[in-house]
Amino acid sequence: MPEPTPPKPRSAEYFDGWYANKAATTTVAQIMNRHMGFPPGMRAGVVPAEALPELTGELRLRPGSTLLDLACGRGAYGLLIAKQAGTSLIGVDFSAQALAEAREQAARLGVPDAAFRTGELTATGLPNASVEAVLCTDAIQFPDEPAVAYEEIRRVLKPGGRVALTCWEPVDRADERVAPRIRRADLAGGLRQAGFTGIEVRDRPSWLAREYTLWDEAVTLDPGDDPALR
Repeated sequence: MPEPTPPKPRSAEYFDGWYANKAATTTVAQIMNRHMGFPPGMRAGVVPAEALPELTGELRLRPGSTLLDLACGRGAYGLLIAKQAGTSLIGVDFSAQALAEAREQAARLGVPDAAFRTGELTATGLPNASVEAVLCTDAIQFPDEPAVAYEEIRRVLKPGGRVALTCWEPVDRADERVAPRIRRADLAGGLRQAGFTGIEVRDRPSWLAREYTLWDEAVTLDPGDDPALR
């Protein structure tokens, strides 16, 4: 059996275009927010709003601590959690477009203690043991070497720090209908190899069900000249 084709790297330029396309028109944002349970104008992803209380609780943040939102994109999840918990926030992403939108969202949501900087999943540029918690939503599958990303999370966390990840894992890793990047996703294995303990991986069918409804609607629409909808 031939070796699976390695996932094609996703560059900062790719994501700059991806986010710029979404910002240029409102259709995709309207569909996403309606199905994910966010108010109009929010620039989030496909982790639903119902996930936020659980993510916030698992991170166990205290006022005065610092949350790192790794591969933060446009920053919605880290901003909402930091605002709720009363913590400072550092968002790291390699897309300049995403970071510009994250700064706009921070101002609009009223989160003054939020800083956004350019960095990679595998190289944040932050000092060792500099944050109390790390959040990473739907991005841990992107690095060419996922193990390096897990090690980077461990490096920047203070002793006793916590990490909350969201991602898709395959039901069957041999199923070639699933993208290679997803087939290799292994949250528990990656965390364990990086030296984490107390690992728990939970399935959330209701989150996935919301995402299905999003795609079910989107594929019925004529994208016309809307690049984001295409």
